[in-house]
Amino acid sequence: MSQSAVAQTSPESDLTGSHAANHRFVDANGLSFCVETRGNPEGEPVLFIMGLGAQMTLWPEALLDRYADEGYHVIRFDNRDIGLSTHLKDRLEGHPVAMMARSRIGMPIPAPYTLKDLAADAVGILDALNLPSAHLVGVSMGGMISQLVSSLWPERVRSATLIMTSTNSPRLPMPKTKLIWRLAGVGAKGHDEASVVARSLDFWKLIQSPAFPPPEDNVRERLIREYRRSYHPAGILRQTRAILATGSLSSLSRRIRVPTAIIHGKADPLVRPVSAEQLKYLIPHAHLELIDGMGHDLPEPLLERFAAISLSVMRASS
Repeated sequence: MSQSAVAQTSPESDLTGSHAANHRFVDANGLSFCVETRGNPEGEPVLFIMGLGAQMTLWPEALLDRYADEGYHVIRFDNRDIGLSTHLKDRLEGHPVAMMARSRIGMPIPAPYTLKDLAADAVGILDALNLPSAHLVGVSMGGMISQLVSSLWPERVRSATLIMTSTNSPRLPMPKTKLIWRLAGVGAKGHDEASVVARSLDFWKLIQSPAFPPPEDNVRERLIREYRRSYHPAGILRQTRAILATGSLSSLSRRIRVPTAIIHGKADPLVRPVSAEQLKYLIPHAHLELIDGMGHDLPEPLLERFAAISLSVMRASS
């Protein structure tokens, strides 16, 4: 299993950006969450929600600073079961591959929690920070969580930027076969630093943007920092199970009324581009941007484009 199902190419992913960052732990839904804030505390809040198995430090510093430069109150956090937030201990029933097969035919999937619980976590963090509402920027699984918050708690959302995500519908095309096996935990074993970094680097190469390949040494350094910050593979498996157990979000996604941007790579091998087109169909007022040469990552050359698209939608909500 890769350490992260979302690759981030900035070599400074775990370093402090140009804006001072404040770290704290807040309680929500009976769990503890590691939260970081930066920018103007009086500015409009923007909550960044990461994807499957990804720690909050995978958000590129340059991207976060771009929003802070515009006067926003920037917030990122570790989802439950990852990073420095609460690690759960629930055991999973059934083999991952069998659970994937069950999800494709609409059978119920046993899981300790679903994406609706992670959406409730995001709302709980806003409560803990005394924020009545925020702009949401979600990537991959974080984009699914953002859809749920936008549809179930619309009064808490000012705008939504959905990056390389989907409705989680079983009718959508599957990831490429190599990725399915990796997501199911099949592959090289070992939990020591060298094994995990090598395995994660191999996975990252499968999902990176072919038009924007970063230096491999930068990626390796980032993976080492992430491993030393936190390594919790059981949490990744539980988050994967949460996605499978949640099922399609389509009926909820079509209820989204807040200003919305959809950003997706045309070369994404994990969440296929048709996923973005389906989202646009369900959320007709959304702005859709399909990007040539972009895979399932956040390459440094595209960060300014991401920010420009998102900030445009955020300003339209004011």
